[in-house]
Amino acid sequence: MPPAPARLRWGFWDDVGPGAEVLGPLAGRRVLDIGSGAGHYAVHLATTHGALVDAIDLSPTQHRRATSHFGEVPGIRFLHGDVIEHLRRAAPYDAAFGICTPAGIDPHALLPALRDGLRPGAPLVFSVLHTNTHGQGPSSGVTPRREMLGLRGLTPMPVQTWVLTGEVWEGLLGQYGFVVERSELLRAPAPDNPVVVQLVRARRRPDPAARISCRPRTRGAPVPHAAIGVGAILLGEHGLLLGRHHRGTIELPGGTVEPGEALEATVVRELAEETGLRARPEDVTLLGTLVDHVEGVVRVTVGAVVSSWRGEPATQPDERVGDWGWWPLERLPDGLFDCSAQILTAWRPDLPIDAPHAHFTPYAHRAVPTEGAGTAPPSS
Repeated sequence: MPPAPARLRWGFWDDVGPGAEVLGPLAGRRVLDIGSGAGHYAVHLATTHGALVDAIDLSPTQHRRATSHFGEVPGIRFLHGDVIEHLRRAAPYDAAFGICTPAGIDPHALLPALRDGLRPGAPLVFSVLHTNTHGQGPSSGVTPRREMLGLRGLTPMPVQTWVLTGEVWEGLLGQYGFVVERSELLRAPAPDNPVVVQLVRARRRPDPAARISCRPRTRGAPVPHAAIGVGAILLGEHGLLLGRHHRGTIELPGGTVEPGEALEATVVRELAEETGLRARPEDVTLLGTLVDHVEGVVRVTVGAVVSSWRGEPATQPDERVGDWGWWPLERLPDGLFDCSAQILTAWRPDLPIDAPHAHFTPYAHRAVPTEGAGTAPPSS
């Protein structure tokens, strides 16, 4: 029986990774421990941080261990059962966490249950296996695989587990109403130990009914000139022009800057290539630069407002974005692409879009958000 620890251990090693501070203030707050096992982490949160912990585990053996050793500790309820069923009946929690346990549950079932079982803005922090003892890394598909679970003093037992890349976890969390704040890899102190654990810090969206989600861009490194791109805002009589990427996300017209090309010329070219609309460089007003980074690659995105254009938007052959339509600003769709979301929030900070942070530097002359001269029939 492990003793109650002095701090949370998100992986398999002491003093690797953060402690309970990632869950925020805990005193007097209701916290859900997902797959609590012997209950020692629940004891730590209750006795050291003053949390009110519901510690749930499906295993009757683990439940008996927890109640027999820690059943009298104040501030803890040890529950035996399925966490998804429990969340359907329980009052919303102020925080939830799981240490190497959420990967044992189908994320398509667990994440929506957690979304409905957490208060708006509540943190969800969990660790999952990333690389096993054989050096096998995570999968890019949401399918389970067999892993061997090692228990102290017992023969390892086979379990079904979802070992997924950070990008897949982020996509799933975004799909089910969470905003990922940080994802990091925790490595064993011994250099010859290949095991890696992924720690994910997320938060339930403050108001899922009113907020507009967005999809993160790819983690892959771009070609050298593709780290600079533009996005064009066309506000017409019937709303904002948006298209659908073949992956399903919603985007502004735009793309990457070609070598030696002026930014206004890039906007004009991308607009024609993607939508068929015609504009002139003098119709383009640059808003400013947005700077962030993905996997160590600095990315610069320039937002622009197009004040006048000719034609009607239409899907163009061999383009990845099509199905163009005009969306009223008060009814923007879910699933915006990160870059488009960042441009729109820089242009109109009042829009209720959950865009990832980027450093915005406005240019001296910013465009006023008025309707453009071009017109097109509504299709949203």
